[in-house]
Amino acid sequence: MNDKAERIRFRSSIRPTLRGVGATLALVSAGACGGEGAEGDRTGLGPVQAALEHEFAVIQTVRELPDGRVLVADPLGQTLLVVDMEAGTTAAVGRVGEGPEEYRQPDAVWPLPGDRSLLVDLGNGRLTEMGADLSFGDTRPYMLGSFRMGSPIMLAIPQGVDEDGGIYFQGFGMTAGGAVADSSQVLRYDLETEAVDTVASVKLTDRTRRTSGGPNNQNVSISPIPLSPADSWGVAADGRVVVARSVAGSGEFWVEWFTPDAEVARGRPYPYAPVDIGRAEMEEWRDAQAETGGGMTIRIEGVNGNMDMRAGRGGAPGNDDLDGYEWPDSKPAFFGRIPVDPTGRAWVRRHAAAGDAPVYDLFDGSGTRTATIELPMERRVVAFGEGVVYVVRMDEFDLQYLERYGLP
Repeated sequence: MNDKAERIRFRSSIRPTLRGVGATLALVSAGACGGEGAEGDRTGLGPVQAALEHEFAVIQTVRELPDGRVLVADPLGQTLLVVDMEAGTTAAVGRVGEGPEEYRQPDAVWPLPGDRSLLVDLGNGRLTEMGADLSFGDTRPYMLGSFRMGSPIMLAIPQGVDEDGGIYFQGFGMTAGGAVADSSQVLRYDLETEAVDTVASVKLTDRTRRTSGGPNNQNVSISPIPLSPADSWGVAADGRVVVARSVAGSGEFWVEWFTPDAEVARGRPYPYAPVDIGRAEMEEWRDAQAETGGGMTIRIEGVNGNMDMRAGRGGAPGNDDLDGYEWPDSKPAFFGRIPVDPTGRAWVRRHAAAGDAPVYDLFDGSGTRTATIELPMERRVVAFGEGVVYVVRMDEFDLQYLERYGLP
């Protein structure tokens, strides 16, 4: 009798970017335009404080160290660097491999208490704690719980951390057997106690599920529908979680804050003009996949109920893939992870028409929009430090460069 085998390929939501030319940031102040949450005249934020000319393949986020240096992980370049933005220098930390002080696809670095850091080693399937001296310490798998056919997939790949060291991640909304849900949870994982708590529920992107092969060798492919609406979320240092929501077709979106005590503050809705999806928007979405290296792909193989999982980045769609996708009629209001700055403001990135500049709405802890920031088209916000914001610039070859600006 043949072993029953099932292979599942799941590509997580891919966040597009808008690229173009320009070198300054602009701020739209709600107060300056005579009405809460309104948009008015734009003012520049001033020159770049520091720009690193080192080329990266992909930057998800960066971690500012107490001495002002920055840790940058590049999963496609397979490098972890400590960067001095003032001097313009870089130095490698660790090396490629599977052993101690090694990584296979370093995806992101996050702060931990005591000046420590947390390295997401995507290729080796683990989280690695790093000391204040950047030494490599304890590791643990980011796959949590049992991993059996039919059980939910739970990968503690952080989308944010709090000042107590809690890491926040999102359930995939699918099981190891390929069952798909339309919503999932924001979860908090305590590294010390290994407890997992549910913080909020979020809507996922619409997805397609395709099955091929016979009963003893079945392939299941699950992919998100490009530019379909989904909730976005992020984490403040004090453990509050912000979620941006919108109802399809309503022309409005709003922000909700969830406290560690399960209290919820919901802001008023704000209107937006849906952007129709034409060929230009499709092509821009395709070209933008370099922002995250083609997104994150989860591959699952199971034989007789024993499951094996591999995660990685890469595999952006090619030029001939656009007509093979299912597309909605218009873009949603916003997308991507919501970074939260040291003052507690949530930076919600709005969708725009192809060729328009990237725009971020800033929301305070009550869910009120206090400002709108416009970036040049080839830049995006990735992280914050002490009074600064870190921005990634992409060139015409899809290479990425790190810049630092003063925090507005």
